[in-house]
Amino acid sequence: MMQIQTMNKIDPAGLAILEQDGFQVGDTVDAPEGLLLRSAKIHDMEFPASLLAIARAGAGTNNIPVDRCAQAGIVVFNTPGANANAVKELAIAAMLLASRNIIGGSDWVREQAAAGVDVAAAVEKGKSAFVGPEIMGKTLGVVGLGAIGVLVANTAIAMGMEVIGYDPYLSVETALRLDRHVRIVKDESILWKSSDYVTLHLPYMPQTKDTVNAQVLAEMKEGVRVINLARGELVNDEAMLAALESGKVACYVTDFPNSRIVTDPRVVAIPHLGASSPESERNCAVMAAQELVDYLENGNIRNSVNFPSAVMDRGGAARVCVIHRNVPSVLASLTAALSQQGLNIENLTNKSAKEYAYTMVDVDGDVSADTEAAIRGLENVIRVRVLH
Repeated sequence: MMQIQTMNKIDPAGLAILEQDGFQVGDTVDAPEGLLLRSAKIHDMEFPASLLAIARAGAGTNNIPVDRCAQAGIVVFNTPGANANAVKELAIAAMLLASRNIIGGSDWVREQAAAGVDVAAAVEKGKSAFVGPEIMGKTLGVVGLGAIGVLVANTAIAMGMEVIGYDPYLSVETALRLDRHVRIVKDESILWKSSDYVTLHLPYMPQTKDTVNAQVLAEMKEGVRVINLARGELVNDEAMLAALESGKVACYVTDFPNSRIVTDPRVVAIPHLGASSPESERNCAVMAAQELVDYLENGNIRNSVNFPSAVMDRGGAARVCVIHRNVPSVLASLTAALSQQGLNIENLTNKSAKEYAYTMVDVDGDVSADTEAAIRGLENVIRVRVLH
């Protein structure tokens, strides 16, 4: 019986999938083959030799040592798109909050009530202080057109906005999901200069740190409204505070507040609610559990962040799964080792991504311990599994 260790509270729908497939699941298990987590930070965790896969019930994997896992042959999965609708809805709400000063107005009304004044009369006299623009007819710049960015862009079009999108890694599949009215630009400066609202939906990595900095803010329209529901590090706090003080930025909505950025009254600070909905947590847990099951039982890799996607229907008596360096000699050596045992290859897939590759081979007989050991001993092979 394979074991899955949970590092966070996981939605029961995801746990049920694992348990129905015969996995033992718990927060304290011996020699787990899989880890299932949400936000738990495991950079300093010493991984047991048994560990084959880690599934993150969410899109970001900054809490996981992805490179170290790749070197050890541990496949890291995430769940792209599972929480996309939740974040999309919050992004639309953020645009409205940035425009109409709803939070400031609501707080002011409560202050009037606490002061003992006639609230109805005070509202009529003081409401003009909270007037803000409508979003219809305005231009929204969407930076990052992944699962979330596409939904935000399409919804904004439906709400009557003009939308400009920028993503240097835009895939054909994603482009086909975009509303035809979304204007895609290859020069991000066009987006900065043209947008009344800017919303960020890109991953955080060293090259995206401070995507919004003093230089970028200087390019933006006067009175622009900026929304960051992706990662706090994408925006330089000091540059943003200076832009808010000067009036360059009318409002900054962030889902990643800190003690420094919330000192400005023009900041709307949301307590990291992007994917915090029951539906999102359920979707992420289910998707992560399904990824673990398919990999551990069938060897299939879907939505890995450190190894290539590889999916193949089962055939033959056994399946040999090999994680290896992306060098040409491995595949030839692998098939030669199987041939030496007299095994016939019924199906094979080999996929690569940068320095790593993954090969699955279905053969017509059982793989002997000697053959498995021979494959494991091949140069540039990282990990070998034989599934029956």
